[in-house]
Amino acid sequence: MLDYGFATFASKADLLDRAAAAWNPDKTRFWQQAGVDLVIDRREGYRLWDVEGRELIDVHLNGGTYNLGHRHPELVAALIEGTERFDVGNHHFPSIARTALAEALLRTAGPGMACVVFGAAGGEAIDVAIKTARHTTGRRRIVSIVKGYHGHTGLAVCTGDERFSRPFLAERPDEFAHVPFNDLDAMAAALARDDVAAVLLETIPATYGFPLPRPGYLAAVKALCEAHGTLYIADEVQTGLMRTGEMWGIHKARVQPDMIVAAKGLGGGLYPLSAVILSRPCARWLSEDGFAHMSTVAGAELGCVVGLKVLEITSRPEVRAGVERASARFADGLAAIRERHGGWLTGVRQDGLVMGLELAAPEGARDLMRALYERGVWAIFSTLDPSVLQFKPGLLVDDALVDEILDRLESAMEATA
Repeated sequence: MLDYGFATFASKADLLDRAAAAWNPDKTRFWQQAGVDLVIDRREGYRLWDVEGRELIDVHLNGGTYNLGHRHPELVAALIEGTERFDVGNHHFPSIARTALAEALLRTAGPGMACVVFGAAGGEAIDVAIKTARHTTGRRRIVSIVKGYHGHTGLAVCTGDERFSRPFLAERPDEFAHVPFNDLDAMAAALARDDVAAVLLETIPATYGFPLPRPGYLAAVKALCEAHGTLYIADEVQTGLMRTGEMWGIHKARVQPDMIVAAKGLGGGLYPLSAVILSRPCARWLSEDGFAHMSTVAGAELGCVVGLKVLEITSRPEVRAGVERASARFADGLAAIRERHGGWLTGVRQDGLVMGLELAAPEGARDLMRALYERGVWAIFSTLDPSVLQFKPGLLVDDALVDEILDRLESAMEATA
């Protein structure tokens, strides 16, 4: 019997059956057929426990939502303390917590950034960024990359792979163009008519398996944007908040975008929160008509309280140093594993703690995911390239946990090779 007070299930099988009936039939069946019968119960730090007591190390982190771990005690304390004064708040009025977080984000965002618009999720923030680009430039077209991913909301879904837009008849080829990643000629051709409002890029495309930008690529895209009167939107939902060793991955490439989009880890895994950081020209609509975009729970005050603590922890020198140390330890460990299993682990894509493991088989990451799951590690294959395993350890991993993850990865490699 699984009794949680607010809900009771006869068994895990009963829970899965009821989830398939009332929640999401296809997704529930998919994971069972993939050999991942995971129903998360207790969670703490970088470890999860299934409802039947199975323990897993989390190196998926739900896309970076849990950069600082599950239920980080300082974040939990900030949320609880926040409830003594705050709730969601009222989106119409100036807010103590929203103002404080906006100011904190602007301090991280580089020169020329002026205002912050909050959301509740990454897709919502991408929608705001696209609307802002259209208002700022007077143009409609948006360029993103083939097999990109920026969320599932109304405008965001149009910028990503047709796998997500086609089921809902959301393809708009006249307004949304897609070019191959790392192809500057294709980008130049897409911008040549001077009718593009914005280029929207994940600094390292996550759902595509973290292909790394070639040296100079992002800076060259920014230069093309400037030459054609086009804005640059940096989607930092999965690469921001110190995952590459810098607060924003785009700054590591020495690029200052016109907008930075943050989400997932910004709410510390405790409160849904996203943000769009706008340059001064892009923020113009906020002075002209601040009611042009509204969202009741965007920038909920409790979420902003947590977000402030997330930024404070993430900005600590010891966290930056820990990311550098863990990144180097993973790089060395993965190189050693590749030496022994180079016919199976054909490549490692890594920038800090953003990693993609390339497997020799077209669906190889599915097999490795299952083998890792059986060995107590949760990592996920890349939806748009299942030959690559997304490998995303948290910012606060220590040496012992890095070694434990690498040992289990080696075992999974041996079993699947």
